[in-house]
Order: sequence, then structure tokens, then C-alpha cells
Amino acid sequence: MAGSEALKFPVCLRDVRGVPVSYADHGAIDGLERAVIMSLTFRGDAIAEIDTVLAEHPDFIMGWLFKAGWLTQAMETRIYDVMLESLGQAERRMASANDRERGHFEAIKAWVDGDFFGAVQKWEAVLTTYPMDLLALELVHYTMVLLGDVQGQRDVVARVFNLWDEDIPGYEFVLGFYSFGLEENRDFSRAEDMALQALSIRPDNPYAIHTVSHVMEMRGHQAGGIRFMKDRAGLWGTSNFANHLWWHTGLYHLDLEQYDQVYNIFDTQLDSRNKEGHRYEELDAAALLWRMNLVGQDSGDRWTHLANKWEPAAQDTLYAFNDVHAMLTFVSDDRKDAQKALLTANERYLESASDANTAMTREIGLPFCLAMRDFKDENYASCVERLLPVRYMTHRLGGSYAQRDIIGWTLLEAALRARNFDLALALANERTGVKPTSVQNWRAVARAFKGLGDHSNADRATAKAQAVIAS
Repeated sequence: MAGSEALKFPVCLRDVRGVPVSYADHGAIDGLERAVIMSLTFRGDAIAEIDTVLAEHPDFIMGWLFKAGWLTQAMETRIYDVMLESLGQAERRMASANDRERGHFEAIKAWVDGDFFGAVQKWEAVLTTYPMDLLALELVHYTMVLLGDVQGQRDVVARVFNLWDEDIPGYEFVLGFYSFGLEENRDFSRAEDMALQALSIRPDNPYAIHTVSHVMEMRGHQAGGIRFMKDRAGLWGTSNFANHLWWHTGLYHLDLEQYDQVYNIFDTQLDSRNKEGHRYEELDAAALLWRMNLVGQDSGDRWTHLANKWEPAAQDTLYAFNDVHAMLTFVSDDRKDAQKALLTANERYLESASDANTAMTREIGLPFCLAMRDFKDENYASCVERLLPVRYMTHRLGGSYAQRDIIGWTLLEAALRARNFDLALALANERTGVKPTSVQNWRAVARAFKGLGDHSNADRATAKAQAVIAS
């Protein structure tokens, strides 16, 4: 009887946090832990690591689920077949899976079916039963960032946070997730405190450094942000997240009109012309160049190389956030055919699709793509008409407040160029209210006042901009 029961119910081990794994080999579980830590620290190649484990342990269900789950975060068509194959490998072995693993499987299956919000709910269910499942927490938190679920980024961590402490391996990553969720919900002091606590445990934790960079950006502490990032560049600069953290550093210099520094960061850190490049790296490059163009800086031939990277993805319609960054490059490099291909693909996609990306594309993605085309064609009034109604809905595009600010900034610049100075002043005043230490915001106020013929207030706004630079 004991023998038959053992066959029916395979030996179940646990990982370092006590979460059950339906595979009776400590070596495989240790290998999975290495891959998870690689994904959390953005160091090494987590997929290569788990592939090594799976080559020796092909029946390791949680290994296949980790691979498929981590690939969901790429949001690129190039990895889609690999993700499906990994999920299929797990599915063929589900008879011996435990409840936790079945939950991960259902979440990833929902994802590949285009039900991103359903995937979130299923990962949340796993986390409710297994609050120490660091992989589930990682995947659901990152997915909420991708979907722009601002409150969820914080609350999904809050539900389990009190059950964790420093004695549990990986606590510093939980602190990092919570800190970023707090930052996106504008709880800046708590966010910074938690991020610094995470860094006291693991000084090279890129995600905790990322939180502090956001806090500095949102508070308008540009000089402090530059010091913080550069003092720690030796810790984060070798991570797979370095590209995005250099982008944040570039934003500080941009806001202080240190344009040479911005282009130095682009040319030495973000330019992917000599790299294989992945979508996330190229998102940052496009976003930084567009902002530089908004302030009147000439980018030379930089757009050409970047548009070459994006053009193969012009018709992906996988993720609206990617599409708008592709469109940035196409309009900036005057690629009419690529623009048309992207817009046509999205319009056809909206006619028949019903996945989670559909709403993101319809409500924000496509209007912003069309607005960018208007902007580059100097149809500034039309650009304003497209963006003004959606400016409080931009979280539905996904990403962070800092990333989505490109929409508000484009709207403001379009209003100025359309000579709609009343609106431009209102929008610029909003921005100075949120970040009064931004040189760019005060420059916009000054331009709006000047357009209205109020030179006295224009001079005062210019003086405030100069004071920020001087300080």
C-alpha cells in the first residue's frame, strides 16, 4: 500500500522559503532558486540557467513554469514560441503537479490567451495560499506595472508583506517591490525608506535603486538623483537593468538642460546600433530622444538606427506600450510606410481582437500614435485634440508615471506650438504644481505667458528656471 501511495502522490520537497515543489530532487530546486535570483537581481541569464536545470531534469514542472512565466515579461513576439513550448512541456506533466504549480500554469495559460488581467488574478490566488511564493509575487507585481495597475502594484505586496521578515531569503526583493508600489502611489517617504532598507541588505539590488530613482524624479530632486545614481553606478551598471537606470539618469540631466550629458548617456549607454538589443532597451532610447526633440535638440542620425531596430516589430500589436515607442521612431525618422503599417495593423487588430491589449490600444495606444504623427507633421492643434481627452487615462497604457509623462509633455508642447496659450499655461501650471523644481516646466510657463503678451510673468517664470539651474 505504501508503495502504491508513493507512486500516486510523488514525494514533495520545499524551496528555501518553505513553498512546496512537486519534484523530489534538491539539485533541481536549487537550480530553480538560482534562476529566480537571477531574474530578481537582473543579473546573468535566468533562462539559460533554467535550461541547464531542465536538460538534466526534464520532468521538473516548476522549472518549465518558471521559464514560461519569466518570458511573459518580455512582451515580445520573438519569444512567443519558446514561451508556448515551455508551457506545453509543463502541461504534459501536470498530472503530478501540486496546487501551487497548477495555479502558475493557469496564470500563464491566461496570459498566452491574451487575458493579462485574468493572469494577474490567478497569480494573486497562488500568492494568497502561498504568501512566500517569491516567483508569484515577482510575476504579478511586474505584470501590474506592464498593465498600469497603479494601486495593485502596491497592494499585492501589502497583502503578504507582514508575513515576511529579514530571516526569510529574498526579503530584500519584497521590500523592493513594495517600495516601487508605494512610489507609484505617491507615498514617496515610505517608498524611499523601504528601498534604502532593501539596499542595506543587498546594495546591488537594481529594483530598489530603481525606486529611489523614481522618487528623486517625481520629487524633482535632479541633482540629488544624479549623485545617487552615479555614486552607485558600479553596483547597478553591470546589471541587465542598467539600460533603464541610465535612462532615469538622463532624465535628471534633461530637466536641468544639461543636454550634452543626456546625449553622452544615450551614445555610451542606450544606443543599441552595435548591440543585439531587446525591446525594453529600445523603449528607453526612443523615449529619451523624443524628449530631447521636444526641447528643440537635434538628434542627428540617432533616430535612423533606432527605427531600423523597431521596424521589424511594426505590425506586432502585442502590447500598446511597445507600439507607441515604435511609432516614436517611425515619425521621427519620417518612415511613412512603417507608420502606415503600424497604424493599419492596429486598426485591423481592433476590429476583431478581444484580449487585454485591445482596450490599451483603443483608449491610449492608437490615439497617441496618431497624435505623434500629427505632431511631426506640425498639425499641432490636431495633436492637442487627440491627447487632451485621454490625459487622465494614460495609466491604461502601462508603465510608470515617469514613462507615461511623455504623453503629457507632448500635449503641452503641442499646445504651445498650436499657439493655444491659455491651455498651455494651464497645463504648464499643472506641471509646476507637481514638480516646481523642473527647469523645463518653468520654461513652458514662460513661453505660455509670453504668447499671451504677459512679459512680466514670463520674465518671472524664466527667473525661476534660472534659479533652479543655479541651485
